[in-house]
Amino acid sequence: MEKYRQLGAYGILIDNNKILLIKKKTGPYDGLLDLPGGTIEEDERPIEALIREFHEEVGINVTKANLFDADSVSFKWNYNNEIINVQHLGIFYKIENYNGDILKEIKVDDVNDDSLGAEFYDIKSLKENELSKIAWMEINKL
Repeated sequence: MEKYRQLGAYGILIDNNKILLIKKKTGPYDGLLDLPGGTIEEDERPIEALIREFHEEVGINVTKANLFDADSVSFKWNYNNEIINVQHLGIFYKIENYNGDILKEIKVDDVNDDSLGAEFYDIKSLKENELSKIAWMEINKL
């Protein structure tokens, strides 16, 4: 059985009991809501990855973020009729300040490869089957 490990930096942005989530286009979370963020690239610090990913996936510039948590989830993913063991590790930040406008729709391209845009969702109305496993885990820690 194939294994896949993902390490990323993710942001939690809350405003009036609503949380900012992206709509996933590809990967193990295709079709689900997820926290904005993504892969920490080579020689990139986690906070730098967070800032870059927020700009790519959400369209805003993070100006202040505080470390919130680090954790992981493991699950099986059926990809092209092959079962893959996924371990998803995340470093999570609470976004305290930003500038720019949140993009509700984003074109998937070479820079942004998996977000279709972002929206605020009422935290209390979210259901587990609507979210990525890692987003569900972190939302339950708020």
